[in-house]
Amino acid sequence: MSTAHERGWLAGIRVLDLSRVLAGPLCTMLLADLGADVIKVERPGDGDDTRAWGPPFAGGESAYYLSINRGKRGIAVNWQHPEGLRIVRDLILEWADIVVDNARPGALERYGLDPEALRSEKPALIWGRIRGYPPGDDRPGYDFLIQAASGLMSLTGPVDGEPYKVGVALCDVMTGLFLANGLQAALHERQAGGPGALVTVSLWDTQMAALINVAQSHLLTGVPPGRYGNAHAQLSPYETFSAEDGPLAVGVGNTRQFRALVTVLGIPETAADPRFADNRGRVAHRAELHSLLDVAFRKGPRAQWLAALNAAGVPASAIGTVPEAIAKSAESGGLLTVQHPTAGPLLMLAPPLYDGDRRLGSNSAPPLLGEHTDEVLAELGRTKADITALRAAGAVG
Repeated sequence: MSTAHERGWLAGIRVLDLSRVLAGPLCTMLLADLGADVIKVERPGDGDDTRAWGPPFAGGESAYYLSINRGKRGIAVNWQHPEGLRIVRDLILEWADIVVDNARPGALERYGLDPEALRSEKPALIWGRIRGYPPGDDRPGYDFLIQAASGLMSLTGPVDGEPYKVGVALCDVMTGLFLANGLQAALHERQAGGPGALVTVSLWDTQMAALINVAQSHLLTGVPPGRYGNAHAQLSPYETFSAEDGPLAVGVGNTRQFRALVTVLGIPETAADPRFADNRGRVAHRAELHSLLDVAFRKGPRAQWLAALNAAGVPASAIGTVPEAIAKSAESGGLLTVQHPTAGPLLMLAPPLYDGDRRLGSNSAPPLLGEHTDEVLAELGRTKADITALRAAGAVG
């Protein structure tokens, strides 16, 4: 017999996902991977915006949508129909432990779904809200614009080139993770006898928190941070170099590793140079040090350097491609297969969480639009006749 622990740490917790696009759906997928029962609510017809974000598509579903909706049940409900709105209210008040939304401020309230009012009816309810900006700024949030405005793009890209955005919607991803963490803390407090909570996180605040040492350095010095390309503002050498047959990345975090590095490169005397005796000096003289090390790296092939550096305890890696990284992750169980109703067997990245040596995660495919509508309505007590009437009236899809 399966135990709750074997089914996931959040087994028995019910999550109503009213969110769309990335940050909210990623948050709720993580909760599903941890064992929660997650119902994703979408509008009939087109559903979550990301269903159309392609190519590529598989079985009519976009890769974007598939990547962040595993492990959920899906229903299609027309909130503009009174009976559809009633279904959402019933799910909140009769079913959910946690609700997650990323609607613009005031949008849910216009439907009578004010989180504070609903929590007054159900004090144990935990509600997670994602906003673009802190309270008082009602603009919608977009990852790209947050990266631009927060300074992240000013830190990313070639030293003398244009600012670049990060290659994935990193701010959205981090926001989803922050919210999942806050929701689980609120759940812990509730299970210890406390009330529910309204947990709010914004894309802006998340990205500002993620500036970490760069922001703190500016607060200490008042000096605007620079752009270092593939180098590090506060460590050296911590950057890319060119071997005779291609680039590699080297991350030296302390003087012991630096001594091992220059010994491997055949220039041990470099460690005795007063300019490079400690990290402070290496950062101050980063250009001279990079040139010296790059000359040494160009004298040998990349595989040779990587083998020697790893053997000497110096962090180093080839610069791989996404296909190469996925293939390597697959070797350690980093992929899972789900059976999708229209795409068939579908490979997905597994979540990065383990219980001991056992990787956690749901093997339930991302839902088709409205796939579980009848099932969920039956759980709410609607009969087959009720569901037929609701569908005929346009309340559900």
